[in-house]
Order: sequence, then structure tokens, then C-alpha cells
Amino acid sequence: MTSTLATQEEMKKAQMPLGWRDQCSAEKNYLPWECEHEKHAYEKCQYDDYVRRMTLLSKQKKAALEDAE
Repeated sequence: MTSTLATQEEMKKAQMPLGWRDQCSAEKNYLPWECEHEKHAYEKCQYDDYVRRMTLLSKQKKAALEDAE
């Protein structure tokens, strides 16, 4: 019997988005609340990255505006 789960290396090679790389959901198929911590950690990471990028963009716009004056 072959496994239907892909390894991390196979998922990386296939360029699968990180949000889709959850093996917890396959292991806990009928217990979705068991994977809540992983979902929360992923969403927090995405939010932190978004805030970081928006802060950087704001600083770049401010610098460009000051250079234009």
C-alpha cells in the first residue's frame, strides 16, 4: 500500500503554497479543532509579513516624497 501523503521535499519541489502543506488535517481528519494551532500560527505569520511589508512600503513612499521636494 502506498502513502497518499507527499513529503515536505515533494511539496517543495511541486512549489505547493505553504498554506496547503498541512498534514495535520490528513492525520486528524475528523478532529478539525486539533489543527487549529497550526492554522493560527500560519495566519499570524502571514499577518506579520503583511504588516512588515506595508511598513516598509510606507517608509519608501515617505522617502520618495521627501526626495521629490
